[in-house]
Amino acid sequence: MNKELVALGHHVAGAALGWLSAAGPHFRIPRGPVSEIDIGESMKPLCELALAGSLAVRESVTGTREAQIAPELIDFAWSEFDSGRVLLELQRRSSAETYPLETYAPFVRAGRRNAELDELLVHLAGLRFTRVIEQVPNRLLAIAAAQRVIGLPETLDRVELTARTWLGGRSEPWTVDFMTAYAVTHTVFHLTDWGAHPKELPSPLQNYLHRWLPAWVEVYREAEQWDLVGELLMVDLCLEAPSYPVAAWVALAGAQREDGLLPYGAVPAPESMAEAFRNFYHPTVVAAIAGTLLVSRGMAALAEVPAAPTRVGAL
Repeated sequence: MNKELVALGHHVAGAALGWLSAAGPHFRIPRGPVSEIDIGESMKPLCELALAGSLAVRESVTGTREAQIAPELIDFAWSEFDSGRVLLELQRRSSAETYPLETYAPFVRAGRRNAELDELLVHLAGLRFTRVIEQVPNRLLAIAAAQRVIGLPETLDRVELTARTWLGGRSEPWTVDFMTAYAVTHTVFHLTDWGAHPKELPSPLQNYLHRWLPAWVEVYREAEQWDLVGELLMVDLCLEAPSYPVAAWVALAGAQREDGLLPYGAVPAPESMAEAFRNFYHPTVVAAIAGTLLVSRGMAALAEVPAAPTRVGAL
């Protein structure tokens, strides 16, 4: 770890947050009945915007400009959800739906709450169905993570769920594929709360990742799959002892456009923000979070390095 890498992380995060701020109008939820809101098309982008803002606020390591942008992103997203009332109505319409819960968590992390939604979520957490939700293990870990952030009773066994994931089984590393790699990254994010609690990731899995993560980063860096490279670099930052792969960080920063957009892959993004938004907002969110975590962990690592001893003697 060195100051140059921290500065690189600051540049990546700052540029990405700037692009996301400018893209604000494209994150808006279409006006109309809540029942017509498309989760994938409308809620997911807005939730991920709030996530990037909440982590930037939590880490508090960005510069003056970014420190202003991050809470603005959260306020914008919270306003789009009508201060939580949209999530409340969605949850009332479908008790078994978990997306309102997961969408709410970044806002709670950033200090925004809705009392009625809190009351409803506490009630639902007491129902039997919350212990037998039909989802794959890494998705269930997302629900457990949201419960923890919000302060709800935890209804799912994280240890048992972790053991059922591809990562938890320490699967043969050469069997990883594109979608499995994403599942690995989110298993780590949910267990550590995006790097806030690295010790929550079991030591055997940390050792496994220390051994194989560099190879996966290199494979997807060569393929110029920048969205996944960014997420894998975030996984490194969620470990107790990150390796900070400089070459991969330099490559990621080199792929980022001057305006802050990070391409999804090797195909260039359109210059028009309106045309680029749908396919490229996600890797840019990833760049914002990855850069933020790099600055945070990097500054902490630099602070732990003892200063060189001062030589005392005659001049």
